[in-house]
Amino acid sequence: MFRPRIIPTLLLKGKGLVKTVRFKGPRYIGDPINSVRIFNDLEADELVFVDIVASKERRCVSVDLVRQIGDEAFMPFAVGGGITNLYQMENLFKAGAEKVVINSGAVNRPGLVADAAKYFGSQSIIVSIDVKQNLFKRRKVYIRDGQEKTLIDPVAWAERVADLGAGEIMINSMDRDGTMTGYDIDLIRRVSEAVGVPVIACGGAGSLEDLWQGFVQGRAHALAAGSLFVYHGQRKAVLVNYPSKTDILKLFDNREI
Repeated sequence: MFRPRIIPTLLLKGKGLVKTVRFKGPRYIGDPINSVRIFNDLEADELVFVDIVASKERRCVSVDLVRQIGDEAFMPFAVGGGITNLYQMENLFKAGAEKVVINSGAVNRPGLVADAAKYFGSQSIIVSIDVKQNLFKRRKVYIRDGQEKTLIDPVAWAERVADLGAGEIMINSMDRDGTMTGYDIDLIRRVSEAVGVPVIACGGAGSLEDLWQGFVQGRAHALAAGSLFVYHGQRKAVLVNYPSKTDILKLFDNREI
């Protein structure tokens, strides 16, 4: 049976690791390099790092920090935050990142996705789409760490960036972020059915069962989460964690769809 990748998504603010709820109130979690070492020991499939203030501050995620991560990480990792041009991407790849995550930069200049896919290969390009519902349950794409609303429909946008050459699409529910109440399955499924590239589910996972639902019901190719992998217990004590190979086997290989 095909097993989806399970990906801790780690948010950077300055040189620290933080966690948000619905894109607000970043709580300090710890040192990103120390977290990488723990995920090494736990044999995580991949990691995603996103600098949540880079776009607002009109800068790119720190190349120096990415280089430090690259020196420590045993697994593939992707980085995002404020990426607006190919030169920045090249520096991030040289620093050790296997993939880059583009969000606001893609909305502001869609041609960036096509250029990046051409020069670096589609497999290196993840387009992240932050999505929020309004009072009428209509979903729209947001940029600049959820600070700026667009009139873009997320499914239509996913189709476009896939056509432009994005190798993967990360669909992130702002409404579910940090709540640990489960993925927005309907959103994930709509995007997964609309595009021919792998979709990474993100936003809301609070249990291994949520990962299963994202895979089976949402049809995601990969399952990303933040709170699930940095908190423990109802009081959300900070504890970097990742499911064991035994738990993953029980979750995906020993269950019928």
